Amino acid sequence: MLTITLNGTDNTDIAGLVVGELPPITKPQIRTSVEEIDGRDGDIITKLGYAAYDKTVRIGLMDPDQIDDVILFFDSEGEVIFSNEPDKYYRYQILNQIDFNQLLTIRTADVVFHVQPYKYDATEVAIEQSFGGADPKTLTVVNDGNTLAKPTITITGSGTVNLSLNSNQIFVIDMSSTPTITIDAEAMEATGGGVLKNRVVTGDYSAFALDPGSNTLTWTGTITDISLVKYSRWI
Repeated sequence: MLTITLNGTDNTDIAGLVVGELPPITKPQIRTSVEEIDGRDGDIITKLGYAAYDKTVRIGLMDPDQIDDVILFFDSEGEVIFSNEPDKYYRYQILNQIDFNQLLTIRTADVVFHVQPYKYDATEVAIEQSFGGADPKTLTVVNDGNTLAKPTITITGSGTVNLSLNSNQIFVIDMSSTPTITIDAEAMEATGGGVLKNRVVTGDYSAFALDPGSNTLTWTGTITDISLVKYSRWI
């Protein structure tokens, strides 16, 4: 049976809402800038990153009395899991109108999910490690995906911490006033205590990217606890 799960809620939780067709598994298109120079053969192509794209799901409704629940179900954004990729989730928004009248009259309609290019581990377990400030000051993180992953890391410590990834120093973190800092490499921001803490984190957020396979975090200074999520990513 084909299913979709939106933010943890399955379509089968709504009586009569069925999925008739799922989108194929595809690779996102890469955005490019193409420059042609007079007198030079060919062109110069600059890769600008992967583009967001649309995935269309065909749904059916067996019980028209559930239409209000169906409307509410699709009035959402966040994380979607398609049953042809049950171990991955996409970040989505529904931007196009859904023809619910068609759903009531001929009992089928299309729902277009606008998804971001990367997909993530739907069964991921956070990496959590306590150190007590003792050596060795190192942690191995495995990106099970097939492309660079930009994780979210939460550290608890004190003083000044110099955090490196694969022998390259990335961040200098002043933890003297905020003992717990969360760095979201994808959003390129740091928070602590529910407020922005970008001023206490110096470094290149874009460089905090895990290669597919094994990666090594090292640091100087005192870290007592580390937690990582979103450490695997696929295209």
